[in-house]
Amino acid sequence: MIDLTDYLYNKIEPIIESWDEEGIYALSFFVHTNEASENIPTFAISYNTEEDCEHSSQLSEQRWNYAFWRQDEIEIIGDEESTAILLQWYKENGIKDIGYEDETLMYDDEYNYIGKGPNGYYELLQIVSNVAKRLHDNKVISNTFKREIPIVIHDLEYSWFSEEATKNGNPNGIADIFLEALRQGFPE
Repeated sequence: MIDLTDYLYNKIEPIIESWDEEGIYALSFFVHTNEASENIPTFAISYNTEEDCEHSSQLSEQRWNYAFWRQDEIEIIGDEESTAILLQWYKENGIKDIGYEDETLMYDDEYNYIGKGPNGYYELLQIVSNVAKRLHDNKVISNTFKREIPIVIHDLEYSWFSEEATKNGNPNGIADIFLEALRQGFPE
């Protein structure tokens, strides 16, 4: 049986430990589905620096919105091998109809989106959140960057479930500034 958490952790840890650029203030764990690839989730990691965001204010959109980041990503899931491992993990865990989202479960009575993305996405997001937490718990982040920095777990829309994953993946309020900026709609 595949332990996807271990697989991802072991793939990510040495990459993060190799990052030594000055001014890294946040990491990106970008989990995305692409309609062109049957909505099978992909996962890439990157970071942003103070120079990249021009030392912008703590709640600024330029600091936290991924659209403003350099997006120099390293693919973790997306190639043939890693996608096959992910699909096998789905199969072993009884997750079916990958990429399909049941429209009857997407919105509440007031048409607020309450869905969890295409089948398989939310489950992968939970694993990614566990990996982020383990990186913090094992002091990979604090030892590499000489302080705790947040791991922003996100999609392109900053959905409710990516916000939840970020909160869960960053113990002791490490991501509180990002989460506050997000809640306020990046006010600065």
